Amino acid sequence: MRRSALNQNLPHNPGPLRLQVYLAHAGAASRRAAEKLIAAGRVSVNGSVVSAAGTKVFPQDRVCIDGVEVHLESRRYYLALHKPEGYLCSAADPQGRPLAGELLPQNITERLYTVGRLDYRSSGLILFTNDGAFAARVGHPSAGIVKEYVVETSGLIPPRVIEEFVQGVLVEGVLYQAEEIERLGKRALRICLIEGKNREIRRVFAHFHLHAVRLCRTRIGPVHLADLAAGASRPLRRAEYAGLMGFPGNG
Repeated sequence: MRRSALNQNLPHNPGPLRLQVYLAHAGAASRRAAEKLIAAGRVSVNGSVVSAAGTKVFPQDRVCIDGVEVHLESRRYYLALHKPEGYLCSAADPQGRPLAGELLPQNITERLYTVGRLDYRSSGLILFTNDGAFAARVGHPSAGIVKEYVVETSGLIPPRVIEEFVQGVLVEGVLYQAEEIERLGKRALRICLIEGKNREIRRVFAHFHLHAVRLCRTRIGPVHLADLAAGASRPLRRAEYAGLMGFPGNG
């Protein structure tokens, strides 16, 4: 039986929507973030600033954030991508380096956002979506979604690195703590993080005078990299989406 893929078509002619819902359906922000944009006076409808989040708008209305028009999108995308090393998780790069988003299927015209960034030298699983609520949920530490990495170093990894990383290690005033670590070899570890601060693993390894020569994210919650080829992408399965969103019975 073929597993159910998730990417969804949205209704062609939706009725009036609350303004924050409209912005979420436009992929501009999660509903909560949209409410903050509205309260800050950054959203206008047909040329007039609107500060009430419950305001109803229609698909034909002109809705802008900071003067830039946003539009309802006809399709929701939830994609897993295997980012190779040497790609940026950014919308643009002044140095002209390759972007992870350029690896997505060319027939997707909607603007997709990265969920779960990886640095330029790292590889592995990242997610793309134009669903603001999904991006906010999966990207926030409060969701408790585990991210799993396989790391190989240039030198031997002492036991104290594992012990201190699990207990919590302070680096330049910032506390870094792994959820779980498994030794895969003298120079390799499997590391699970929940919060996943910026460059967390590299910063901790550098603190112990170790250099990560390979860092690959292999899992985000129920979504596994598995045999997805470098540079390839696939739609999330419905069960994966449900698991990430914390729906009952899906872990």
